[in-house]
Amino acid sequence: MVELGVGTRGVTPIALTFQIGARTLASVDRSLIRVPYTLDAVLAAAPPVLPPLDGDGYLITSLPEPLLPTIQRDGMIGYVRQRYVRYHADFSVGHEAWLAALSGSARATIKRKTKKVAAASGGTLDIRAYRTPDEFAAFHPLARRVSARTYQEKLLGAGLPAAGDSLHRLIELAAADCVRAWLLSIAGEPVAYLCCTARGGTLLYTYVGHDPGYNDLSPGTVLQAEAMTQLFDDRFARFDFTEGEGQHKRLFATGGTRCVDLLLLRPTLANRATVAALAGFDAAVAVAKRAAASPLLARIARRVRR
Repeated sequence: MVELGVGTRGVTPIALTFQIGARTLASVDRSLIRVPYTLDAVLAAAPPVLPPLDGDGYLITSLPEPLLPTIQRDGMIGYVRQRYVRYHADFSVGHEAWLAALSGSARATIKRKTKKVAAASGGTLDIRAYRTPDEFAAFHPLARRVSARTYQEKLLGAGLPAAGDSLHRLIELAAADCVRAWLLSIAGEPVAYLCCTARGGTLLYTYVGHDPGYNDLSPGTVLQAEAMTQLFDDRFARFDFTEGEGQHKRLFATGGTRCVDLLLLRPTLANRATVAALAGFDAAVAVAKRAAASPLLARIARRVRR
């Protein structure tokens, strides 16, 4: 049996969010068993093995979309919360082949942005790599300075851990050679970080962020490009960009799998009301996004902002 994740967890409160972009407007807590797919399970299209039902139901994340019709619902309410491509990079292709597979414009963009970052730092690109426990101890406070300014931390609560069990786990992983981290500085100031953790032969896109004050220099793209170059000489078979999409992930990936996040809930009145509210909200957001893409409405919106 292909491992689905670090192991299905017991019932925990999970917030089902009403979210626009990175901003959460409201949330409803449900007691769910989370069943996360690893990249190995995604690529193998392994059917999920659900533990005995407890709480309100299940949240299956990164379920390969072709498996949706095979899910046994047994009277439960099924609702697809989001659809996305789970991207990954296969290091077995080799660095030269990976680089050649990028479009000419992508290679030119990376080169141009790298030169801009280097120029802003006196002509030298300042990217440092960290992996041992001592190196991670030096990396952490510098990366925390960046993380505290990112939208990942301010809006999503997904910044680099400052303390507690999550930080202790990172220290343990570094001691087991299961951490790879990088920091980009400009003129001596840390502005972007990437902290990845390993699961077997796969390296995960675990914590990432950059100082929004440097958005015009695209430091995250420059940092990721250098990290990818170094990883082709490392021990890992693949890089897992994890759940969710984004131009950044598409740029550096060698492949992707269409996935969904699936809610399976007991057919209670409260759960039916929750799914109806989520469906209505998600549909309204989708309509608003399509409307915003209209050139006429975009012009109106710009005038209103003025």
